[in-house]
Order: sequence, then structure tokens, then C-alpha cells
Amino acid sequence: MDSDEDDALPPGWEERAAVDGNIYYVNHVSKSTQWIHPVSKRRKMVPSKLPYGWTKIVESDGKIMYSEESTNIHTYTDPRLAFAYELKDTESFSYKYDGFSCALDVLHGLDLSSKVAIVSGANSGIGFETAASLAQHGCNVVFACRSEDDAVKAISKVKNSKIRAKCIPMKLDLSSLNSVEKFSDEFNKLYKNVDILILNAGVFCLPYSITKDGYESTFQICYLSHFHLVKLLKNSILSAYSPRIVVVSSESHRFSNLCSETLDSTLYSPKREDYWSLMAYNNAKLCNMLFVSELHQQLYSKGVNVYAVHPGNLVRSRLSRYRWIYEIIFLLCSPFTKSLQQAASTSVFCSTSPSLNKMSGLYFNNCQICDPSDKAKDRQLAQQLWVLSENLLRTCSSKNE
Repeated sequence: MDSDEDDALPPGWEERAAVDGNIYYVNHVSKSTQWIHPVSKRRKMVPSKLPYGWTKIVESDGKIMYSEESTNIHTYTDPRLAFAYELKDTESFSYKYDGFSCALDVLHGLDLSSKVAIVSGANSGIGFETAASLAQHGCNVVFACRSEDDAVKAISKVKNSKIRAKCIPMKLDLSSLNSVEKFSDEFNKLYKNVDILILNAGVFCLPYSITKDGYESTFQICYLSHFHLVKLLKNSILSAYSPRIVVVSSESHRFSNLCSETLDSTLYSPKREDYWSLMAYNNAKLCNMLFVSELHQQLYSKGVNVYAVHPGNLVRSRLSRYRWIYEIIFLLCSPFTKSLQQAASTSVFCSTSPSLNKMSGLYFNNCQICDPSDKAKDRQLAQQLWVLSENLLRTCSSKNE
């Protein structure tokens, strides 16, 4: 293991960053420079952008100074050097992060001030931590929530800790396809593009209920409404530079009983006597996985990267609120599971990490690529679900005409 001493420079040496981000080392004694660290023999780079809040100032004599407004720091040292990373020939793209990493760890040093993000279910739990973390790094974040009042309250918490945060509350009730359509219309009036779309909202073990659109609630809230939202925002997504779509799924997708033969009303509009809330959740999460698979096939060639993520097991949030037994289980397990900040890390990683450029259609757990179930890799099943979903949206649309 490399020690801190390996990174320490000998007397007379200085570390600097070149225009292209490569770090070079200046020997003031011999008046020479080199790309390799004089002690560790490693090569490093810095991020292409300055950390959020920093600006570069060129003085009249040509010297470059860096300034951080909120702390009133002025320095001639490039702040990107604090976020330097090693170049390795066989480096894993996500070697820095794991299940213990927090969302803010993943974002450390990133400037997202040019990005626009939508996070569904951003008023509480993992969604809130995801949205708040993005906002704290300059991202323009739309808090898309079932209740606009809840979104406003969530944003007030963010602004209490980060005054410069740019957040907008918008109502998005996933139990209503009409609400999804109103949301997309309103969003498109405010923004020209969406750079990051995080489909986070969901319900777990919901008692049997049918939405006013006629579909089983877990299926519509966790999957169908998000499917509809992506289709409605397609032009805004394609207008962005290297946009990303992150779909929050779950390891529960492995326990789905969904197959080609059950892609019928038993999935989207079951009878009460046939309904099992846990299986409805498992099936919806498999639908998320299949959605990512087919969305990748359709949009990757157009510059869109799509990912499915698992946030963590039994994370203490409001997800378990519909069943008292699960409330107890989640509470008892909470000391041994991820914090909300840790649970948000994989969504944030997939939506922002430069190391994932030109990688898409993958499933991530603990900020690492994870192999999904065989059903999740079934292209035929993914295509069948896509066709079914479009038919369900058309049916609902014709009813409302």
C-alpha cells in the first residue's frame, strides 16, 4: 500500500497542473521539470474543472490566482491539486468508492453549476440526500415531489446549509399520468434541457390499490409513470450534452416472478385476491431493470448514458411506512445498514462521475458494476415490456379524450 510519505515532495520540488490537467513536477534546484513524481514514480491528473465556488483570475502581470468567494480565500496554488488522482494502466473506473462512500464523497471537488437535474421523490430519504448533494455542488436541481409543499420544505433545509443552492420545487404525482404530463410541460417551459434525470421515487409493500388511471399503484408509481416521464422529456434529454438517466431499482428484482407469460393484467391490474404487495414491488423493480436495458439500446447511439442502481438493503427511510412489520424490521436493521448519505452515493456516482463517460446500460451496487439477474438481461422480455407500456399509455390517453 502506498503511504503518505510516497506523495511527499523532497525539498526544492513543487507540484503544478498543466493546461490539459496532467500534473508535472518542478525541481527548483536543477531548474528542470518532469511528469513523474520524484519519489512514488506515479503520474497524476487533476479534474478538468475547478471545484465548485472557485474562480480563476489572471492578474495584469500574467500571474494566475484562484479565489473562493464564500471563504474569501485567495491563492496562487491551483485548488484542483487537492483532488488529483493517479493514472493507472489497469485502473478500475470506480476504484475510489464502495458501499461505505457517501454521496458527498463522490462529488468532492466537482463543479455542477452548468448542469440541470431532476430528482423524483426528492422531499425525503435517499431522494432528498441525492438532490441536496447535487445542489451543494452547484447543480440546478428540480425537486420533483408528490406534494409541492413538501418539496418547498425540503429545499429550505438545503438552503439553510448552502445558501447558494439552486433548487426548484415542482409537483410530480406518479400515481397520476396526468400529473406527469403537467410536470413535463412545466419543466419544458423553464428549461431547454435536462442533464441528469434520477428516477428515484417509489413505494414499498403498498396495500392493494388501483390508481385513477386504472393500474396497480406500485407498478405505476415505481415504473410506468417514470417510463412516461422519460418519453415526455426525451427532447429535453437529447438537447443536453452527454445526459444521464439513473433509474433506482433494487436487488429485489432478482426475486420477481415476471416472465413473458405474465406480462398481462396480472402485472398492471391484478385482482385483489391475486395481489401480493412484496411481489408487486419485486416485479416493478425488474421492470426498472428491463426499462434501462431497452432505453440503453434506443438512446446510447444518441449520446445518452443510462444506468440502473441499487441504493442498499433495508435503508432506514420512509419507504417502509405502509406496513408496521416492515417499519420494525427496518428500524432493527438500521444500525447495520447504510446511512441515507451512503445510500445516495451510487445514484450520484452514476449521474456525475467522469469515469462513466461512454458507459451505459449497466447495473451498479456500491458504486461498482454488478451483474443483474438473467431475467434483467432478457432482451426479448425488455422489448415486450416496452411495447406493453406504450399500449397502456395509449389506452389511458384514449380514455381521457
